[in-house]
Amino acid sequence: MSRAPFDAAARAAALDAIGAEPLDLLIIGGGITGAGAARDAATRGLRTALVERDDFASGTSSRSSRLIHGGLRYLEHGELHLVFEASRERRVLLRTAPTLVHPLRFTWPVYRGARVPKWELRAGLMLYDALAMFRNVGRHHMWDAAEIERLEPRLRHDGLVGGATYFDASTNDVRLTIANIRSAADAGARIANHAAVRALIVERGVVRGAEITCALTGRTVRASARCVVNAAGPWGDGIRQLADPGAKVGVRGTRGAHIAVPRLAAGTTGAIAITHPRDGRVMFILPAGEFTIVGTTDTDYFGALDQVRATREDVAYLLEAANHYLPATALSTGDVVAAWAGIRPLVASNAASTAAVSREHAITPGPKGMLSVSGGKLTTYRLMAQQIVDRVETAIGRPHARSRTAEDPLVPDGETEPDRTQVAAAVAQVVRHEMAMTVSDVLVRRLQLAYELRDNGAALAPSVARLMAPMLGWTAAQERDAVSDYVRDVTRIFAIE
Repeated sequence: MSRAPFDAAARAAALDAIGAEPLDLLIIGGGITGAGAARDAATRGLRTALVERDDFASGTSSRSSRLIHGGLRYLEHGELHLVFEASRERRVLLRTAPTLVHPLRFTWPVYRGARVPKWELRAGLMLYDALAMFRNVGRHHMWDAAEIERLEPRLRHDGLVGGATYFDASTNDVRLTIANIRSAADAGARIANHAAVRALIVERGVVRGAEITCALTGRTVRASARCVVNAAGPWGDGIRQLADPGAKVGVRGTRGAHIAVPRLAAGTTGAIAITHPRDGRVMFILPAGEFTIVGTTDTDYFGALDQVRATREDVAYLLEAANHYLPATALSTGDVVAAWAGIRPLVASNAASTAAVSREHAITPGPKGMLSVSGGKLTTYRLMAQQIVDRVETAIGRPHARSRTAEDPLVPDGETEPDRTQVAAAVAQVVRHEMAMTVSDVLVRRLQLAYELRDNGAALAPSVARLMAPMLGWTAAQERDAVSDYVRDVTRIFAIE
């Protein structure tokens, strides 16, 4: 398949077109939800544009647990519809994006006196398989203590009474987002990262476009659109307030923190589901190449959205859980290669605890006719996108076209990810084919080396900037600034508070 160009020149052309051509739909936000909506809309034939203030997946969509899962823990809250929906979407993604979404077997150990006893886990997993219509990769199995010890030898043996294995799936959240973005561009969508909405255009009381400023050049364009969708995630309330400074809060932000430790230090063989010994929260210990990820926390967040990061308390909480179940590893802060946090943009709620806030999504009109989406999760992004575009078609008076995203392959046959062992070639690939415009775009998101190096890639930044400079026409001063910007970025993302 011949793909549309997706580089700096394509970005400049997209901004030109956004400012010159009337649009059916303007999407604000380049996370997984906005990316999915752009793909769905463009493949239905809508004149579509997407702009992202920073980089694609630079917010919540690059800081998830990297799971495509049915939401086993939601059964405790009686959210059977959400589990059914997520299980169906997991099946769709396993079929349409097999190079990005992979089956993952989990081991859930059960200990004497556990919050979730063995009988309850068995009942929950039976229901979990049923809600997946028994079409998951594999069904769950209950095991005795000896078998659980065989599956995960480093698990604590004291008090172990057995457990279970079940299936979900894993993904690379950034690459899933980029795949949707590129698919949208292939279908004709105008796409630009580092392009911030500074003001909304309101005509006769209805939002009909936006003023967009390129963060790299300072250039401003005015986009005219029949419908505007606010898919800015945690930043969604800020976009609402551009239309109406008195707009009600629509998002409840909760912080989810993760840590990465070397796989050998953790000593696990696969994915493990656990409940935190302090508060019973369901958590995961997850394989990630040469690393193991432990997460996640779930606490209300009221700070600056651009400054969210893991705290010392988060790291201690995650290490406490890991060491409780893997006592022989004796993990310490010195084993932590990287720590980070993201904000879940949950639907605003008065629930007393974050655990009680539903993970359902909401697509709401207003203020001034703009559609805003909040809530949901990575697993259900495609369905959310389909529903968003259905609402857009209704809003602009267009007959509903059939969404093709549940059937069409997401990644063309034969397309491969950048080979990170060949860094110069990988840098060229992501600049020329994935619209990487800054060193952070390359090292934090496209290649994700910042998550795997103890200096978060700071030592690599000068050489990456040197490779990018001729491709992007940077001067020597711009190359130096690119390195300085990177150091600030990784401090903002990875420094522990």
